[in-house]
Amino acid sequence: MLTWRGIADELKIHRVRLLQANLIALLAVMAAVPVPLLLPLMVDEVLLQHPGKMVAAIGAWFPAAWHGPLLFIGAALLLTVALRLTAILLNVWQGRTFSLLAKEVVYRIRVRMLNRLSRIALSQFETVGAGRVTSHFVTDLNAIDSFLGASVSGLVVSVLTLVGVAAVLFWMHWQLALFILLLNPVVILFSTRLGKRVKDLKKFENRAFEVFQDALSETLDALTQIRAMNREKHYLARVSERAADIRQHAAAFAWKSDAMSRFSFFVFLAGFDAFRAGAMLMVVFSDLSIGEMLAVFGYLWFMMTPVQELVNMQYAWYAANAALGRINALLGLASEPQHPALRDPFAGQPTVGIALDHVSFAYDEGETVLDDVSLTVAAGEKVALVGASGGGKSTLVQALLGLYPVKSGQILYGGVPVTEIGWETVREHVGVVLQHPVLFNDSVRANLTLGREADDAVLWQALEIAQLKDYIAALPHGLDTVVGRQGVRMSGGQRQRLAIARMIVADPEIVILDEATSALDSDTERRLHQALSGFLGGRTTLIIAHRLSAVKQADRILVFENGRVVEAGGHDELIGRGGLYHKLYHPA
Repeated sequence: MLTWRGIADELKIHRVRLLQANLIALLAVMAAVPVPLLLPLMVDEVLLQHPGKMVAAIGAWFPAAWHGPLLFIGAALLLTVALRLTAILLNVWQGRTFSLLAKEVVYRIRVRMLNRLSRIALSQFETVGAGRVTSHFVTDLNAIDSFLGASVSGLVVSVLTLVGVAAVLFWMHWQLALFILLLNPVVILFSTRLGKRVKDLKKFENRAFEVFQDALSETLDALTQIRAMNREKHYLARVSERAADIRQHAAAFAWKSDAMSRFSFFVFLAGFDAFRAGAMLMVVFSDLSIGEMLAVFGYLWFMMTPVQELVNMQYAWYAANAALGRINALLGLASEPQHPALRDPFAGQPTVGIALDHVSFAYDEGETVLDDVSLTVAAGEKVALVGASGGGKSTLVQALLGLYPVKSGQILYGGVPVTEIGWETVREHVGVVLQHPVLFNDSVRANLTLGREADDAVLWQALEIAQLKDYIAALPHGLDTVVGRQGVRMSGGQRQRLAIARMIVADPEIVILDEATSALDSDTERRLHQALSGFLGGRTTLIIAHRLSAVKQADRILVFENGRVVEAGGHDELIGRGGLYHKLYHPA
Protein backbone atom coordinates (compact mmCIF):
# COMPACT_ATOMS: atom_id res chain seq x y z
CA MET A 1 0.00 0.00 0.00
CA LEU A 2 1.24 3.46 -0.90
CA THR A 3 1.22 6.05 1.92
CA TRP A 4 2.39 9.62 2.31
CA ARG A 5 4.81 8.40 4.97
CA GLY A 6 6.28 6.03 2.41
CA ILE A 7 6.54 8.84 -0.14
CA ALA A 8 8.24 11.01 2.50
CA ASP A 9 10.71 8.18 3.11
CA GLU A 10 11.41 8.12 -0.62
CA LEU A 11 12.19 11.83 -0.50
CA LYS A 12 14.46 11.33 2.50
CA ILE A 13 16.70 9.18 0.34
CA HIS A 14 17.62 12.46 -1.38
CA ARG A 15 18.04 14.39 1.86
CA VAL A 16 21.16 16.20 0.58
CA ARG A 17 19.27 17.61 -2.41
CA LEU A 18 16.30 18.38 -0.15
CA LEU A 19 18.55 20.31 2.20
CA GLN A 20 20.06 22.11 -0.77
CA ALA A 21 16.59 23.05 -2.09
CA ASN A 22 15.49 24.37 1.29
CA LEU A 23 18.70 26.37 1.66
CA ILE A 24 18.15 27.87 -1.78
CA ALA A 25 14.56 28.72 -0.77
CA LEU A 26 15.85 30.46 2.35
CA LEU A 27 18.33 32.51 0.31
CA ALA A 28 15.55 33.42 -2.17
CA VAL A 29 13.35 34.67 0.67
CA MET A 30 16.25 36.63 2.19
CA ALA A 31 16.68 38.33 -1.18
CA ALA A 32 12.97 38.99 -1.74
CA VAL A 33 11.74 40.09 1.72
CA PRO A 34 13.66 43.43 1.88
CA VAL A 35 12.33 44.53 -1.54
CA PRO A 36 9.01 46.14 -0.43
CA LEU A 37 10.87 48.11 2.24
CA LEU A 38 13.57 49.82 0.15
CA LEU A 39 11.79 52.33 -2.06
CA PRO A 40 9.08 53.29 0.51
CA LEU A 41 11.82 54.20 2.99
CA MET A 42 13.06 56.69 0.42
CA VAL A 43 9.79 58.58 0.98
CA ASP A 44 10.77 59.36 4.56
CA GLU A 45 14.50 59.72 4.11
CA VAL A 46 14.57 61.61 0.78
CA LEU A 47 11.20 63.10 -0.13
CA LEU A 48 10.29 64.11 3.43
CA GLN A 49 13.94 64.97 4.13
CA HIS A 50 14.44 62.76 7.21
CA PRO A 51 17.77 61.08 6.39
CA GLY A 52 18.21 57.74 8.09
CA LYS A 53 20.10 54.48 7.82
CA MET A 54 19.34 53.90 4.13
CA VAL A 55 20.67 57.28 3.05
CA ALA A 56 23.73 56.85 5.28
CA ALA A 57 24.45 53.38 3.89
CA ILE A 58 24.17 54.49 0.26
CA GLY A 59 26.03 57.76 0.82
CA ALA A 60 29.02 55.95 2.32
CA TRP A 61 29.79 54.44 -1.11
CA PHE A 62 29.78 57.71 -3.08
CA PRO A 63 31.40 61.17 -2.90
CA ALA A 64 29.43 63.81 -0.97
CA ALA A 65 29.03 65.87 -4.15
CA TRP A 66 26.91 63.07 -5.65
CA HIS A 67 24.52 62.93 -2.75
CA GLY A 68 20.98 63.82 -3.73
CA PRO A 69 17.54 62.35 -4.55
CA LEU A 70 18.72 60.98 -7.91
CA LEU A 71 21.54 58.97 -6.33
CA PHE A 72 19.59 57.65 -3.35
CA ILE A 73 16.40 56.72 -5.24
CA GLY A 74 18.39 55.35 -8.18
CA ALA A 75 20.57 53.21 -5.89
CA ALA A 76 17.48 51.93 -4.06
CA LEU A 77 15.88 51.10 -7.43
CA LEU A 78 18.94 49.19 -8.67
CA LEU A 79 19.18 47.30 -5.39
CA THR A 80 15.48 46.45 -5.59
CA VAL A 81 15.80 45.12 -9.15
CA ALA A 82 18.94 43.15 -8.25
CA LEU A 83 17.26 41.57 -5.24
CA ARG A 84 14.15 40.70 -7.29
CA LEU A 85 16.27 39.08 -10.00
CA THR A 86 18.29 37.16 -7.43
CA ALA A 87 15.12 35.91 -5.76
CA ILE A 88 13.66 34.79 -9.10
CA LEU A 89 16.81 32.92 -10.12
CA LEU A 90 17.03 31.21 -6.73
CA ASN A 91 13.32 30.29 -6.86
CA VAL A 92 13.80 28.77 -10.32
CA TRP A 93 16.76 26.77 -9.02
CA GLN A 94 14.81 25.63 -5.98
CA GLY A 95 11.72 24.78 -8.09
CA ARG A 96 13.86 22.76 -10.49
CA THR A 97 15.36 20.77 -7.62
CA PHE A 98 11.95 19.95 -6.14
CA SER A 99 10.56 19.13 -9.58
CA LEU A 100 13.37 16.65 -10.29
CA LEU A 101 12.87 15.04 -6.89
CA ALA A 102 9.13 14.73 -7.56
CA LYS A 103 9.78 13.16 -10.96
CA GLU A 104 12.13 10.63 -9.34
CA VAL A 105 9.60 9.67 -6.67
CA VAL A 106 6.76 9.40 -9.20
CA TYR A 107 8.97 7.30 -11.45
CA ARG A 108 9.56 4.87 -8.59
CA ILE A 109 5.81 4.74 -7.90
CA ARG A 110 5.11 4.11 -11.59
CA VAL A 111 7.63 1.27 -11.68
CA ARG A 112 6.10 -0.18 -8.52
CA MET A 113 2.64 -0.03 -10.13
CA LEU A 114 3.94 -1.73 -13.28
CA ASN A 115 5.54 -4.49 -11.23
CA ARG A 116 2.30 -4.93 -9.31
CA LEU A 117 0.33 -4.97 -12.56
CA SER A 118 2.38 -7.94 -13.76
CA ARG A 119 1.15 -9.97 -10.77
CA ILE A 120 -2.51 -8.94 -10.69
CA ALA A 121 -4.93 -11.76 -11.45
CA LEU A 122 -6.48 -11.42 -14.91
CA SER A 123 -9.96 -11.83 -13.47
CA GLN A 124 -9.31 -8.75 -11.32
CA PHE A 125 -7.79 -6.74 -14.15
CA GLU A 126 -10.75 -7.44 -16.43
CA THR A 127 -13.18 -6.04 -13.85
CA VAL A 128 -11.23 -2.78 -13.72
CA GLY A 129 -10.63 -2.21 -17.42
CA ALA A 130 -7.71 -0.79 -19.34
CA GLY A 131 -9.11 2.75 -19.38
CA ARG A 132 -9.21 3.07 -15.62
CA VAL A 133 -5.77 1.52 -15.21
CA THR A 134 -4.40 3.95 -17.79
CA SER A 135 -5.99 6.81 -15.85
CA HIS A 136 -4.17 5.68 -12.70
CA PHE A 137 -0.83 5.68 -14.53
CA VAL A 138 -1.35 9.10 -16.13
CA THR A 139 -3.92 11.35 -14.43
CA ASP A 140 -3.45 10.17 -10.86
CA LEU A 141 0.34 10.10 -10.96
CA ASN A 142 0.35 13.55 -12.53
CA ALA A 143 -1.71 14.81 -9.58
CA ILE A 144 0.85 13.41 -7.14
CA ASP A 145 3.70 14.77 -9.27
CA SER A 146 2.15 18.24 -9.29
CA PHE A 147 1.64 18.19 -5.53
CA LEU A 148 5.16 17.01 -4.75
CA GLY A 149 6.87 19.27 -7.25
CA ALA A 150 5.11 22.63 -7.49
CA SER A 151 3.02 22.58 -4.31
CA VAL A 152 5.60 21.38 -1.81
CA SER A 153 8.27 23.70 -3.19
CA GLY A 154 5.72 26.52 -3.08
CA LEU A 155 4.88 25.59 0.51
CA VAL A 156 8.50 25.97 1.60
CA VAL A 157 8.87 29.36 -0.09
CA SER A 158 5.46 30.58 1.15
CA VAL A 159 6.09 29.65 4.77
CA LEU A 160 9.58 31.15 4.76
CA THR A 161 8.25 34.30 3.07
CA LEU A 162 5.50 34.76 5.66
CA VAL A 163 8.03 34.23 8.46
CA GLY A 164 10.35 36.81 6.89
CA VAL A 165 7.53 39.33 6.36
CA ALA A 166 6.34 38.81 9.93
CA ALA A 167 9.83 39.52 11.22
CA VAL A 168 10.07 42.76 9.22
CA LEU A 169 6.58 43.89 10.26
CA PHE A 170 7.32 43.24 13.93
CA TRP A 171 10.53 45.23 13.54
CA MET A 172 8.62 48.11 11.98
CA HIS A 173 5.49 48.18 14.19
CA TRP A 174 4.65 45.24 16.41
CA GLN A 175 1.03 46.24 17.10
CA LEU A 176 0.19 46.45 13.39
CA ALA A 177 2.11 43.24 12.68
CA LEU A 178 0.16 41.41 15.37
CA PHE A 179 -3.14 42.62 13.90
CA ILE A 180 -2.15 41.47 10.40
CA LEU A 181 -0.75 38.10 11.44
CA LEU A 182 -3.74 37.23 13.64
CA LEU A 183 -6.22 37.97 10.84
CA ASN A 184 -4.36 36.00 8.15
CA PRO A 185 -5.11 32.55 9.66
CA VAL A 186 -8.81 33.45 9.59
CA VAL A 187 -8.55 34.00 5.85
CA ILE A 188 -6.72 30.69 5.34
CA LEU A 189 -9.17 28.79 7.57
CA PHE A 190 -12.18 30.18 5.72
CA SER A 191 -10.64 29.25 2.34
CA THR A 192 -9.81 25.75 3.60
CA ARG A 193 -13.42 25.13 4.56
CA LEU A 194 -14.50 26.21 1.09
CA GLY A 195 -11.91 23.91 -0.46
CA LYS A 196 -13.28 20.84 1.33
CA ARG A 197 -16.58 21.32 -0.47
CA VAL A 198 -14.80 21.24 -3.83
CA LYS A 199 -12.82 18.02 -3.39
CA ASP A 200 -15.87 15.76 -3.92
CA LEU A 201 -16.59 17.54 -7.19
CA LYS A 202 -13.04 16.75 -8.33
CA LYS A 203 -13.55 13.08 -7.42
CA PHE A 204 -16.67 12.86 -9.61
CA GLU A 205 -14.84 14.58 -12.46
CA ASN A 206 -11.93 12.10 -12.28
CA ARG A 207 -14.32 9.15 -12.19
CA ALA A 208 -16.10 10.47 -15.30
CA PHE A 209 -12.74 10.71 -17.07
CA GLU A 210 -11.97 7.08 -16.17
CA VAL A 211 -15.28 5.80 -17.57
CA PHE A 212 -14.88 7.89 -20.72
CA GLN A 213 -11.32 6.69 -21.29
CA ASP A 214 -12.37 3.08 -20.79
CA ALA A 215 -15.28 3.36 -23.25
CA LEU A 216 -13.16 5.22 -25.80
CA SER A 217 -10.30 2.72 -25.63
CA GLU A 218 -12.69 -0.23 -26.00
CA THR A 219 -14.45 1.37 -28.97
CA LEU A 220 -11.24 2.31 -30.76
CA ASP A 221 -9.83 -1.20 -30.32
CA ALA A 222 -12.89 -2.66 -32.05
CA LEU A 223 -13.45 0.19 -34.53
CA THR A 224 -12.82 -1.93 -37.62
CA GLN A 225 -15.40 -4.54 -36.65
CA ILE A 226 -17.86 -1.91 -35.43
CA ARG A 227 -17.63 -0.08 -38.76
CA ALA A 228 -17.98 -3.34 -40.68
CA MET A 229 -21.25 -4.01 -38.83
CA ASN A 230 -22.42 -0.42 -39.42
CA ARG A 231 -22.71 0.19 -35.67
CA GLU A 232 -20.14 2.97 -35.57
CA LYS A 233 -22.68 5.69 -34.81
CA HIS A 234 -24.18 3.71 -31.94
CA TYR A 235 -20.89 3.07 -30.17
CA LEU A 236 -19.51 6.55 -30.78
CA ALA A 237 -22.78 7.94 -29.41
CA ARG A 238 -22.20 5.83 -26.30
CA VAL A 239 -18.74 7.39 -25.96
CA SER A 240 -20.35 10.80 -26.45
CA GLU A 241 -22.64 10.07 -23.49
CA ARG A 242 -19.55 9.43 -21.36
CA ALA A 243 -18.10 12.71 -22.66
CA ALA A 244 -21.32 14.42 -21.58
CA ASP A 245 -20.78 13.09 -18.06
CA ILE A 246 -17.32 14.65 -18.10
CA ARG A 247 -18.87 17.93 -19.26
CA GLN A 248 -21.38 17.84 -16.42
CA HIS A 249 -18.93 17.02 -13.63
CA ALA A 250 -16.06 19.09 -15.04
CA ALA A 251 -18.33 22.10 -15.46
CA ALA A 252 -19.61 21.76 -11.90
CA PHE A 253 -16.07 21.49 -10.58
CA ALA A 254 -14.84 24.37 -12.75
CA TRP A 255 -17.44 27.00 -11.85
CA LYS A 256 -17.86 25.99 -8.22
CA SER A 257 -14.12 25.82 -7.56
CA ASP A 258 -13.77 29.15 -9.36
CA ALA A 259 -16.55 30.59 -7.20
CA MET A 260 -14.92 29.28 -4.03
CA SER A 261 -11.59 30.71 -5.15
CA ARG A 262 -13.15 34.10 -5.80
CA PHE A 263 -14.89 34.12 -2.43
CA SER A 264 -11.65 33.26 -0.66
CA PHE A 265 -9.90 35.98 -2.66
CA PHE A 266 -12.65 38.41 -1.65
CA VAL A 267 -12.01 37.57 2.00
CA PHE A 268 -8.32 38.16 1.45
CA LEU A 269 -8.95 41.55 -0.24
CA ALA A 270 -11.34 42.55 2.54
CA GLY A 271 -8.59 41.71 5.02
CA PHE A 272 -6.12 43.66 2.89
CA ASP A 273 -8.38 46.72 3.00
CA ALA A 274 -8.70 46.34 6.76
CA PHE A 275 -4.90 46.16 7.06
CA ARG A 276 -4.50 49.32 4.97
CA ALA A 277 -7.05 51.15 7.05
CA GLY A 278 -5.27 50.03 10.20
CA ALA A 279 -1.92 51.19 8.80
CA MET A 280 -3.30 54.65 8.01
CA LEU A 281 -4.74 54.92 11.51
CA MET A 282 -1.34 53.95 12.93
CA VAL A 283 0.20 56.91 11.08
CA VAL A 284 -2.29 59.18 12.82
CA PHE A 285 -2.22 57.64 16.31
CA SER A 286 1.30 56.21 16.57
CA ASP A 287 4.85 56.80 15.37
CA LEU A 288 4.40 54.89 12.08
CA SER A 289 5.77 57.12 9.29
CA ILE A 290 4.25 57.58 5.83
CA GLY A 291 7.15 55.72 4.24
CA GLU A 292 6.71 52.84 6.66
CA MET A 293 2.98 52.84 5.89
CA LEU A 294 3.76 52.50 2.18
CA ALA A 295 6.17 49.71 3.03
CA VAL A 296 3.35 47.95 4.93
CA PHE A 297 1.16 48.31 1.84
CA GLY A 298 3.97 46.75 -0.18
CA TYR A 299 4.25 43.86 2.25
CA LEU A 300 0.50 43.31 2.14
CA TRP A 301 0.72 42.80 -1.62
CA PHE A 302 3.88 40.78 -1.10
CA MET A 303 2.00 38.48 1.30
CA MET A 304 -0.79 37.90 -1.19
CA THR A 305 1.20 35.36 -3.23
CA PRO A 306 2.31 33.10 -0.35
CA VAL A 307 -1.15 33.21 1.27
CA GLN A 308 -2.81 32.28 -2.04
CA GLU A 309 -0.19 29.55 -2.49
CA LEU A 310 -1.16 28.09 0.87
CA VAL A 311 -4.86 28.34 0.00
CA ASN A 312 -4.43 26.76 -3.43
CA MET A 313 -2.17 24.05 -2.08
CA GLN A 314 -5.17 22.43 -0.41
CA TYR A 315 -6.71 21.77 -3.84
CA ALA A 316 -3.50 20.07 -4.95
CA TRP A 317 -3.51 18.10 -1.69
CA TYR A 318 -7.11 16.95 -2.12
CA ALA A 319 -6.41 15.92 -5.72
CA ALA A 320 -3.19 14.09 -4.78
CA ASN A 321 -4.77 12.38 -1.78
CA ALA A 322 -7.71 11.17 -3.87
CA ALA A 323 -5.28 9.99 -6.55
CA LEU A 324 -3.33 8.09 -3.91
CA GLY A 325 -6.52 6.33 -2.85
CA ARG A 326 -7.30 5.27 -6.42
CA ILE A 327 -3.74 4.03 -6.94
CA ASN A 328 -3.99 1.99 -3.74
CA ALA A 329 -7.21 0.46 -5.08
CA LEU A 330 -5.20 -0.76 -8.06
CA LEU A 331 -2.33 -1.97 -5.89
CA GLY A 332 -4.86 -3.77 -3.68
CA LEU A 333 -6.26 -5.98 -6.44
CA ALA A 334 -5.83 -9.68 -5.80
CA SER A 335 -2.68 -11.30 -7.17
CA GLU A 336 -2.49 -14.44 -9.23
CA PRO A 337 -1.17 -17.41 -7.24
CA GLN A 338 2.59 -17.26 -6.77
CA HIS A 339 4.43 -20.57 -6.46
CA PRO A 340 8.12 -20.94 -5.62
CA ALA A 341 10.36 -22.43 -8.32
CA LEU A 342 11.41 -25.49 -6.33
CA ARG A 343 11.78 -27.93 -9.23
CA ASP A 344 12.25 -27.55 -13.00
CA PRO A 345 11.00 -30.60 -14.93
CA PHE A 346 11.97 -28.93 -18.23
CA ALA A 347 15.69 -28.78 -17.40
CA GLY A 348 17.67 -31.00 -19.78
CA GLN A 349 14.50 -32.42 -21.36
CA PRO A 350 13.48 -31.98 -25.01
CA THR A 351 9.84 -32.08 -23.89
CA VAL A 352 7.68 -33.24 -20.98
CA GLY A 353 4.20 -34.64 -20.51
CA ILE A 354 1.12 -32.90 -19.13
CA ALA A 355 -1.37 -34.22 -16.59
CA LEU A 356 -4.58 -32.84 -15.04
CA ASP A 357 -5.72 -34.43 -11.81
CA HIS A 358 -9.40 -33.78 -10.99
CA VAL A 359 -9.24 -30.15 -12.18
CA SER A 360 -12.35 -27.97 -11.83
CA PHE A 361 -12.74 -24.34 -12.79
CA ALA A 362 -15.43 -21.64 -12.83
CA TYR A 363 -15.22 -17.90 -13.51
CA ASP A 364 -15.79 -16.32 -10.07
CA GLU A 365 -19.08 -17.76 -8.80
CA GLY A 366 -20.41 -18.59 -12.26
CA GLU A 367 -21.19 -21.87 -13.96
CA THR A 368 -18.53 -24.59 -13.85
CA VAL A 369 -16.50 -24.59 -17.09
CA LEU A 370 -14.12 -27.46 -16.28
CA ASP A 371 -15.77 -30.19 -14.26
CA ASP A 372 -13.45 -32.65 -12.52
CA VAL A 373 -11.19 -33.10 -15.57
CA SER A 374 -8.46 -35.73 -15.37
CA LEU A 375 -6.27 -36.50 -18.38
CA THR A 376 -2.71 -37.36 -19.30
CA VAL A 377 -0.68 -36.32 -22.34
CA ALA A 378 2.54 -38.29 -22.72
CA ALA A 379 5.83 -36.56 -23.48
CA GLY A 380 6.08 -36.02 -27.24
CA GLU A 381 2.42 -36.91 -27.84
CA LYS A 382 0.27 -34.78 -30.11
CA VAL A 383 -3.30 -34.50 -28.77
CA ALA A 384 -6.28 -32.70 -30.31
CA LEU A 385 -9.02 -31.18 -28.13
CA VAL A 386 -12.37 -30.95 -29.91
CA GLY A 387 -15.98 -30.33 -29.04
CA ALA A 388 -18.79 -27.85 -29.44
CA SER A 389 -18.17 -24.19 -28.56
CA GLY A 390 -18.30 -23.59 -24.82
CA GLY A 391 -17.16 -27.09 -24.00
CA GLY A 392 -14.15 -25.87 -22.01
CA LYS A 393 -11.27 -26.33 -24.50
CA SER A 394 -9.93 -22.75 -24.48
CA THR A 395 -10.50 -22.53 -20.72
CA LEU A 396 -8.27 -25.56 -20.37
CA VAL A 397 -5.49 -23.68 -22.19
CA GLN A 398 -5.86 -20.73 -19.81
CA ALA A 399 -5.69 -23.11 -16.85
CA LEU A 400 -2.58 -24.80 -18.24
CA LEU A 401 -0.87 -21.39 -18.34
CA GLY A 402 -2.16 -20.26 -14.96
CA LEU A 403 -3.97 -17.27 -16.46
CA TYR A 404 -6.93 -18.21 -14.28
CA PRO A 405 -6.40 -20.30 -11.12
CA VAL A 406 -8.30 -23.59 -10.94
CA LYS A 407 -10.83 -24.09 -8.14
CA SER A 408 -9.64 -27.58 -7.29
CA GLY A 409 -7.30 -30.31 -8.49
CA GLN A 410 -3.77 -29.87 -9.76
CA ILE A 411 -1.85 -29.51 -13.02
CA LEU A 412 1.44 -31.33 -13.53
CA TYR A 413 4.25 -30.92 -16.06
CA GLY A 414 6.68 -33.80 -16.28
CA GLY A 415 4.99 -35.29 -13.24
CA VAL A 416 5.73 -32.20 -11.12
CA PRO A 417 2.84 -30.04 -9.79
CA VAL A 418 2.90 -26.41 -10.93
CA THR A 419 2.87 -25.43 -7.24
CA GLU A 420 6.48 -26.65 -7.17
CA ILE A 421 7.44 -25.31 -10.62
CA GLY A 422 6.07 -21.76 -10.62
CA TRP A 423 4.02 -20.25 -13.42
CA GLU A 424 6.89 -18.14 -14.78
CA THR A 425 8.89 -21.29 -15.47
CA VAL A 426 5.88 -22.96 -17.10
CA ARG A 427 5.18 -19.99 -19.39
CA GLU A 428 8.84 -19.83 -20.37
CA HIS A 429 8.69 -23.39 -21.73
CA VAL A 430 5.13 -23.54 -23.12
CA GLY A 431 4.45 -21.84 -26.46
CA VAL A 432 0.88 -20.80 -27.26
CA VAL A 433 -0.61 -19.62 -30.54
CA LEU A 434 -4.13 -18.19 -30.22
CA GLN A 435 -6.84 -17.74 -32.84
CA HIS A 436 -6.57 -13.94 -32.51
CA PRO A 437 -2.89 -13.30 -31.73
CA VAL A 438 -1.73 -10.03 -30.24
CA LEU A 439 0.59 -8.01 -32.48
CA PHE A 440 2.29 -4.78 -31.51
CA ASN A 441 2.60 -1.64 -33.60
CA ASP A 442 6.24 -2.45 -34.18
CA SER A 443 8.49 -4.18 -36.70
CA VAL A 444 8.10 -7.77 -37.84
CA ARG A 445 11.38 -8.49 -36.06
CA ALA A 446 10.10 -7.12 -32.74
CA ASN A 447 6.84 -9.07 -33.06
CA LEU A 448 8.80 -12.27 -33.68
CA THR A 449 11.30 -11.93 -30.85
CA LEU A 450 9.21 -10.13 -28.18
CA GLY A 451 12.43 -8.75 -26.74
CA ARG A 452 14.42 -11.99 -26.97
CA GLU A 453 17.75 -12.14 -28.80
CA ALA A 454 17.54 -14.02 -32.11
CA ASP A 455 19.64 -14.07 -35.29
CA ASP A 456 18.04 -13.08 -38.58
CA ALA A 457 18.68 -16.60 -39.88
CA VAL A 458 16.48 -18.01 -37.09
CA LEU A 459 13.76 -15.49 -37.88
CA TRP A 460 13.77 -16.27 -41.60
CA GLN A 461 13.71 -19.99 -40.90
CA ALA A 462 10.68 -19.56 -38.61
CA LEU A 463 8.94 -17.47 -41.26
CA GLU A 464 9.68 -20.14 -43.87
CA ILE A 465 8.09 -22.85 -41.70
CA ALA A 466 5.10 -20.56 -41.10
CA GLN A 467 4.69 -20.05 -44.88
CA LEU A 468 5.29 -16.32 -44.50
CA LYS A 469 8.85 -15.89 -45.72
CA ASP A 470 8.03 -14.76 -49.26
CA TYR A 471 5.49 -12.21 -48.02
CA ILE A 472 7.85 -10.64 -45.46
CA ALA A 473 10.77 -10.66 -47.92
CA ALA A 474 8.65 -8.69 -50.40
CA LEU A 475 7.85 -5.94 -47.88
CA PRO A 476 9.72 -2.62 -48.34
CA HIS A 477 11.81 -3.03 -45.19
CA GLY A 478 11.64 -6.80 -44.72
CA LEU A 479 11.97 -7.73 -41.04
CA ASP A 480 12.02 -4.06 -40.09
CA THR A 481 8.60 -3.33 -41.62
CA VAL A 482 6.09 -2.00 -39.08
CA VAL A 483 2.94 -4.14 -39.03
CA GLY A 484 0.62 -1.50 -37.54
CA ARG A 485 -1.61 -1.64 -34.47
CA GLN A 486 -2.70 -5.25 -33.92
CA GLY A 487 -1.13 -6.09 -37.30
CA VAL A 488 -3.76 -4.05 -39.14
CA ARG A 489 -1.66 -4.08 -42.34
CA MET A 490 -1.79 -7.88 -42.48
CA SER A 491 -4.64 -10.28 -43.20
CA GLY A 492 -6.04 -12.55 -40.50
CA GLY A 493 -4.19 -15.55 -41.92
CA GLN A 494 -0.91 -13.62 -42.10
CA ARG A 495 -1.29 -12.55 -38.47
CA GLN A 496 -1.85 -16.16 -37.43
CA ARG A 497 1.20 -17.33 -39.36
CA LEU A 498 3.32 -14.55 -37.85
CA ALA A 499 2.22 -15.76 -34.40
CA ILE A 500 3.18 -19.32 -35.36
CA ALA A 501 6.60 -18.06 -36.49
CA ARG A 502 6.93 -16.25 -33.14
CA MET A 503 6.27 -19.50 -31.31
CA ILE A 504 8.89 -21.26 -33.43
CA VAL A 505 11.47 -18.58 -32.57
CA ALA A 506 10.74 -19.11 -28.86
CA ASP A 507 11.52 -22.84 -29.34
CA PRO A 508 9.27 -24.10 -26.49
CA GLU A 509 9.27 -27.63 -25.11
CA ILE A 510 5.46 -27.77 -25.22
CA VAL A 511 3.26 -26.28 -27.96
CA ILE A 512 -0.43 -25.33 -27.71
CA LEU A 513 -2.26 -24.35 -30.91
CA ASP A 514 -5.67 -22.83 -30.12
CA GLU A 515 -7.49 -22.47 -33.47
CA ALA A 516 -4.12 -21.23 -34.73
CA THR A 517 -4.89 -21.88 -38.43
CA SER A 518 -8.61 -21.03 -38.52
CA ALA A 519 -8.09 -18.05 -40.88
CA LEU A 520 -6.02 -19.97 -43.45
CA ASP A 521 -7.26 -21.43 -46.69
CA SER A 522 -7.06 -25.21 -47.00
CA ASP A 523 -4.04 -25.23 -49.31
CA THR A 524 -1.95 -22.89 -47.10
CA GLU A 525 -3.02 -24.83 -44.02
CA ARG A 526 -1.93 -28.11 -45.59
CA ARG A 527 1.51 -26.74 -46.50
CA LEU A 528 1.85 -25.21 -43.04
CA HIS A 529 1.07 -28.50 -41.27
CA GLN A 530 3.60 -30.28 -43.47
CA ALA A 531 6.29 -27.71 -42.64
CA LEU A 532 5.38 -27.76 -38.94
CA SER A 533 5.53 -31.53 -38.63
CA GLY A 534 9.32 -31.48 -38.40
CA PHE A 535 9.34 -28.73 -35.75
CA LEU A 536 6.59 -30.35 -33.66
CA GLY A 537 8.11 -33.82 -33.94
CA GLY A 538 9.04 -35.03 -30.46
CA ARG A 539 7.32 -32.06 -28.72
CA THR A 540 4.24 -32.45 -26.58
CA THR A 541 1.53 -30.67 -28.58
CA LEU A 542 -2.08 -29.73 -27.86
CA ILE A 543 -4.22 -28.77 -30.86
CA ILE A 544 -7.58 -27.07 -30.36
CA ALA A 545 -9.39 -26.93 -33.66
CA HIS A 546 -12.71 -27.36 -35.42
CA ARG A 547 -11.26 -28.21 -38.82
CA LEU A 548 -10.88 -31.91 -39.44
CA SER A 549 -7.61 -31.29 -41.33
CA ALA A 550 -6.06 -29.91 -38.14
CA VAL A 551 -7.54 -32.58 -35.91
CA LYS A 552 -6.15 -35.39 -38.05
CA GLN A 553 -2.61 -34.21 -37.27
CA ALA A 554 -3.00 -35.56 -33.72
CA ASP A 555 -2.00 -38.94 -32.34
CA ARG A 556 -5.03 -38.92 -30.05
CA ILE A 557 -8.26 -36.93 -29.81
CA LEU A 558 -10.05 -35.82 -26.64
CA VAL A 559 -13.69 -34.77 -27.01
CA PHE A 560 -15.01 -32.14 -24.58
CA GLU A 561 -18.63 -31.56 -23.65
CA ASN A 562 -19.88 -29.39 -20.77
CA GLY A 563 -16.43 -29.20 -19.23
CA ARG A 564 -15.75 -32.92 -19.26
CA VAL A 565 -13.80 -35.32 -21.47
CA VAL A 566 -16.56 -37.57 -22.85
CA GLU A 567 -14.60 -39.43 -25.54
CA ALA A 568 -10.98 -40.24 -26.31
CA GLY A 569 -9.27 -42.14 -29.13
CA GLY A 570 -8.23 -41.94 -32.77
CA HIS A 571 -10.27 -40.44 -35.60
CA ASP A 572 -11.55 -43.68 -37.09
CA GLU A 573 -12.23 -45.15 -33.65
CA LEU A 574 -14.31 -42.14 -32.55
CA ILE A 575 -16.22 -42.01 -35.83
CA GLY A 576 -17.10 -45.67 -35.34
CA ARG A 577 -18.51 -45.06 -31.86
CA GLY A 578 -21.24 -42.81 -33.17
CA GLY A 579 -20.95 -40.32 -30.28
CA LEU A 580 -20.40 -36.55 -30.19
CA TYR A 581 -17.27 -36.76 -32.35
CA HIS A 582 -19.27 -38.64 -34.99
CA LYS A 583 -21.89 -35.87 -34.98
CA LEU A 584 -19.22 -33.18 -35.36
CA TYR A 585 -17.05 -34.71 -38.06
CA HIS A 586 -18.92 -37.48 -39.86
CA PRO A 587 -19.74 -36.32 -43.36
CA ALA A 588 -23.41 -35.95 -44.11
